[in-house]
Amino acid sequence: MLRSVLPIAALGTLWTSSVFAQTPPPTTPRPTDPARLTPATPASRTSESTQAYRAKQVLGSKVHIQGDLVIGTVDDVVFSDSGQVEYLIVANEGKRVTVPWEAAKFNFEKQTATINISQEKYREIPTYTVREYPVFFEPAYRTRVYGWYGLTPRPFAAVRVRP
Repeated sequence: MLRSVLPIAALGTLWTSSVFAQTPPPTTPRPTDPARLTPATPASRTSESTQAYRAKQVLGSKVHIQGDLVIGTVDDVVFSDSGQVEYLIVANEGKRVTVPWEAAKFNFEKQTATINISQEKYREIPTYTVREYPVFFEPAYRTRVYGWYGLTPRPFAAVRVRP
């Protein structure tokens, strides 16, 4: 009896698998992966949305000042505990310079940033190394850094605590 049951079970399994293999998967809209958004493929915009950019599009960007002089590359990004981007860290020949985010104008396609500051003014800005980072959010330091670029520090965004 086992000999007659096995062939029937095998045929039943083949028939069932072929039926399921021919059934197309349900079509549900796939959610947009925010990590894959680029300026060429923006998410649907609402009145409150902005363009999404990834850290990869910022890190390694060449940084220019007036006169199209390259002063280094973006080595790091500093943000507050509320997630607000505050500074770019520009690296050049082992030295680091803090640049307020608002001071840089990015061309994300070319992976470049431009800072509207003269060579003379830029030379006055103190540098540091990876061994002696400044205290980025100390009020006096923050005011000085923004001042070097002719800017006023913006207020920090309030941190929302979830109940």
